[in-house]
Amino acid sequence: SWINQVERWFGLLTDRLIRRGVHTSVKALENDIRDWIDTWNENPRPFTWTKTADEILTSLAAYLARITPPDSQAGEN
Repeated sequence: SWINQVERWFGLLTDRLIRRGVHTSVKALENDIRDWIDTWNENPRPFTWTKTADEILTSLAAYLARITPPDSQAGEN
C-alpha cells in the first residue's frame, strides 16, 4: 500500500541523513532535512521491491524462529 512507501521514504531519510549527520541544533536538522527533500525531488525514482510477499514472510518466519525461546507457546498470555 502507499503507506509502506511513505514508511520506506522516512526510513531512507533516517538512514541516509539523520543517523549519519551531525546536527548542532534543531534549525540545522530542519535545514538538512529540507535540503535532502529538495535533492530527492530533483531526481525522483520509484521504489523497486526486490522480494515477493512470500519471500518476506518466509524470512520473517525464520527470524522469529531464531529469536523465540523454544519453551514459549504461541497464543499464551
